[in-house]
Amino acid sequence: VIMEFSGKELIKGEPDASSFPSGGLRATFEARGYTAWDCTSPAFLREDAIGVTLCIPTAFCSYTGEALDKKTPLLKSMEAVDEQALRILRLFGNTTSKRVVPSVGAEQEYFLVDREKYLQRKDLIYAGRTLFGAMPPKGQELEDHYFGAIRERVAAYMKEVNEELWRLGVPAKTQHNEVAPAQHELAPIYEQVNVAVDHNQMVMETLKKVAGRHGLNCLLHEKPFAGVNGSGKHNNWSLTTEDGINLLNPGETPHENIQFLLVLSCILKAVDRHADLLRESAADVGNDHRLGANEAPPAIISVFIGEQLEDVVDQLCSTGEATHSKVGGTLKTGVKTLPDLFKDATDRNRTSPFAFTGNKFEFRMVGSSDSISSPNVVLNTIAAEAFKEAADILEKAEDFDTAVHDMIKEQLAAHRRIIFNGNGYADAWVEEAEMRGLPNIKSMVEAIPALTTEASVRMFEAFNVFTKAELESRVEIEYEAYSKAINIEARTMIDMAGKQIIPAAVKYATMLADSLSKVQTACPDADVSVQAELLTETSAYLSDMKVALANLTDVTEKCGIIENNKEQANAYHDIVVPAMEALRAPADKLEMMVDKELWPMPSYGDLIFEV
Repeated sequence: VIMEFSGKELIKGEPDASSFPSGGLRATFEARGYTAWDCTSPAFLREDAIGVTLCIPTAFCSYTGEALDKKTPLLKSMEAVDEQALRILRLFGNTTSKRVVPSVGAEQEYFLVDREKYLQRKDLIYAGRTLFGAMPPKGQELEDHYFGAIRERVAAYMKEVNEELWRLGVPAKTQHNEVAPAQHELAPIYEQVNVAVDHNQMVMETLKKVAGRHGLNCLLHEKPFAGVNGSGKHNNWSLTTEDGINLLNPGETPHENIQFLLVLSCILKAVDRHADLLRESAADVGNDHRLGANEAPPAIISVFIGEQLEDVVDQLCSTGEATHSKVGGTLKTGVKTLPDLFKDATDRNRTSPFAFTGNKFEFRMVGSSDSISSPNVVLNTIAAEAFKEAADILEKAEDFDTAVHDMIKEQLAAHRRIIFNGNGYADAWVEEAEMRGLPNIKSMVEAIPALTTEASVRMFEAFNVFTKAELESRVEIEYEAYSKAINIEARTMIDMAGKQIIPAAVKYATMLADSLSKVQTACPDADVSVQAELLTETSAYLSDMKVALANLTDVTEKCGIIENNKEQANAYHDIVVPAMEALRAPADKLEMMVDKELWPMPSYGDLIFEV
């Protein structure tokens, strides 16, 4: 059989739009949708068990024209920031640059566990994370995994991952251990943002596919193990012209770089104004377990700019003039055989959700399993809005130098509250942020409404990135996604508790009772207080589990019949999630007591230390 396809079929396809989450944009009986080739993202060949497949990066829209995908709004946001950033460059006399392109490097964190042990955990299979599990005697406190050698089994896996990615055209560059045991990270070379988004999807797929060949399973969930660090992906975002000018490069004397200071002040304004929207762009179910813990950025949006730039901002806000910039120095090691090292003008801050790191901003909130498209759509669009507002004023100014100087000073003063260079993990920061008026959005369900605020709708429609209907559809999809994920987790817990954990604990209790009875029969004067105490404690935890299991079963069923998506998501968050935690607590206590031979699943120690 000879099969052929034409160029037209490359450019346009017709998949089923009604089977795709649309948030009400498409009815079930309305099936037609269209794909369109994104020619700016390279097509590639993928070889797997079914043969060689030509893969074409595509956008996806409905028959009625609404975007159903994450690529279409991303491309529109790129056009928006390109147009407005060029206006800024023209103001400073740049007539040669033709495009401003957002570039991104997305660091990807992940866990590796032994596949045989993975298959013995229903929670990992169904939910992607452990829903039960007591901490092992050792966690990550020694940092010996982070700074230790990569195990040979993992190194062989990483080598094959790199080779697979290179074949696909994905420029994977570095890999290393991360903080938590069994946790690792991969970083690519910076690319144009839509290509970076496509490539990150391929990275996640490749990580999971190659793991199976090595008897491993790759976990991309943001928090697969309670009590140890979760996983994110750091979205390193910058703006670069096609002829190599980075708009976020401060140069050696930032206080004299007026173009950079204007761009910086615009971005600070954008982040401060749309902090809720930026937080929403990193919201997913798994990230609720990670954001705000002592491992990831807090749920409060702030910007780290470093000592050097903060000093420049202080000068501008206090005196109206910036006359100097802090410079790096020489770091003397004190060892004759080691060279003196160049010391940067500022330190880094790993607790900041949005940190300036030399010539880019690192958005550290994004979850490890999520697409990086949404945060970059928001970053591009909020930057475009701030650039437009600046250009609208400066293009009409009679005295440009004075006008731009005043604008920088005004914007920095107005949005200085968003700058925070301190410890984002400290409790004191939560109080200070509240005093500054910064939002602290702790969960996905609290974050979702930011998509359809008046300010968000007005901005997205002004730049043709989203229509109001498209935003409303995404709100519905996200509420529904949250409810479905929590429902799956709750039902998995119910299944594991009823069929595995409680029966195992009952067996253990029976063994204790038999032991108690036999010892008392054989030796009536023997001290059996240990067996009696263990039996009493086990029985108490079993009773707690039975009550918690009945409650979780009841509330899960009740929440499942709520028809309104927002009300249902809030009910799952407010009622089901606490009920899940109540069931987990006695189960984890029982794991620390029940004979390991009787416990029905691999422990945390088995999973994260035996890879």
